Amino acid sequence: MKATISDIAAAADVSTATVDRVLNGRSGVKAANRYRVLDAAAKLGYLPETGDLWMPAKPARLEFFLPVGGNRFLENLAFQIEDYCLRLPLVSECKVTRLPDASPSTLLAALDDLDPKTAGLGVVAVDDPKTRAAIQRLVEAGVRVVTIASDLPSSMRANYVGVDNRIAGRTAAKLMGSMLSKEDAKIALFLGSRRYRGHDERESGFRSVLSEEFPHLQVIDALEINDDAQRGYQRAASILARHPDLGGIYVAGGGRSGVIKAVEDRGDVDGLVLFCHDLTDQTRKFLLNNRVSVVIDQNARLMAEQATIQLLGSLASTAPYLTKKFIEPRVITRENIPAM
Repeated sequence: MKATISDIAAAADVSTATVDRVLNGRSGVKAANRYRVLDAAAKLGYLPETGDLWMPAKPARLEFFLPVGGNRFLENLAFQIEDYCLRLPLVSECKVTRLPDASPSTLLAALDDLDPKTAGLGVVAVDDPKTRAAIQRLVEAGVRVVTIASDLPSSMRANYVGVDNRIAGRTAAKLMGSMLSKEDAKIALFLGSRRYRGHDERESGFRSVLSEEFPHLQVIDALEINDDAQRGYQRAASILARHPDLGGIYVAGGGRSGVIKAVEDRGDVDGLVLFCHDLTDQTRKFLLNNRVSVVIDQNARLMAEQATIQLLGSLASTAPYLTKKFIEPRVITRENIPAM
């Protein structure tokens, strides 16, 4: 049973009115009482598990910029962030801005409208000099920044929340290499964009394992489709026409539905192994219908929770960077699809 305000008041030895003021970020509470209330709330499980992170003494306003476009994973991530922050007393207000694309110019335009009261920003962004410079300006102005899903390690961000994308790519190669029975099989690789550091790292990890353990497997094409399903369809249809004996397809970013539609339309592809990333309502159906062999998932719910917690923790810390803790990628097949 979840703790109540009365439980917190009793544990902190303060009134329920004081607890209400603290949890809702209102003034008129002594600092000592504020810390006692937050400490009691955390111990009673009213606040999230934060490991070794300190939490801020008062609720904070957070914003998130996600280049959702038509990307179902990022839309799910946006929903999970909104849902989690709505239930978290330490978040006074949460705004998730769904950007139409991942271009630096779109992100910079959105940053111009950042609310002055915003204390922390979570962002999914491409690795670009303009993006890094913008984050530096934000941090120098007192806003804490956390990168999500794809890192910007040379920026002044406080932390990165997501999987180790190189490990995710290596995992995909290890499994695909083990599943391909054809000698000298050919593999097509589809990326969202190498400007996403995460996609570039997935490709690097994937190629490394193929080179180390499966030298007989050949990546014949590595195409950037900018997470666009129509572009994915066109590129995949062209590859399948030129290579009817294709052994594997690895979709390391978005646009996977177009690639899969091209495979379905081809119809005569026998034994093709297809891997993609991120469990969504769409990829769940692809798994159930045997259109996809394996999904490497980065867990949108956990990513949303950790992004929020890391932002709050960075507000309470004087350190410029927090200790990085990767989210473990989940390997999902038709037989172990988790509940959403």
